[in-house]
Amino acid sequence: MTQVIVLNGGSSSGKSGIVRCLQSVLPGPWLAFGADTFVGALPASLQASDAGIEFAADGTVSVGQEFRTLEAAWIEGVAAMARAGARIVVDEVFLGGADSQRRWQKALGELPVLWVGVRCDGGIAAAREIARGDRAAGMAAAQAEVVHRGMVYDVEIDTARTESMECARAIAAHVG
Repeated sequence: MTQVIVLNGGSSSGKSGIVRCLQSVLPGPWLAFGADTFVGALPASLQASDAGIEFAADGTVSVGQEFRTLEAAWIEGVAAMARAGARIVVDEVFLGGADSQRRWQKALGELPVLWVGVRCDGGIAAAREIARGDRAAGMAAAQAEVVHRGMVYDVEIDTARTESMECARAIAAHVG
């Protein structure tokens, strides 16, 4: 039975909306965690620092060693919750592509995981980014394709053409 669902997609691709819909259509309770959860938990000193995470004016994101150390601990913590019996949906942005996926695979070990690629046309994601008003301009376009490089998914969805609830139902159909 699937214990963890990992959604990977660029900023403003629609992952958060899909996660909320998944929580309503999947049987039983599922906890939701994501990149925004982790970044929001960082101390202010690491939220705009070369040791932590930096968001450039053009939308590019860079992370430092302190970020990576804390991220590794966070990933292990999410995996520990799943091993303890929690069913978890992870909303991620794999800026490192396949390397990011490997970090999660290592931590999740033998847990049954459903890997989901959340794709969205960069122009559509950029329009969503502007409407949100809480992201650096250019982040969505910069991440739209790079987060999928080298990735291996069980399911891929395209939010440019499909509403969140429909995407959630398509994902739920693959949850064992």
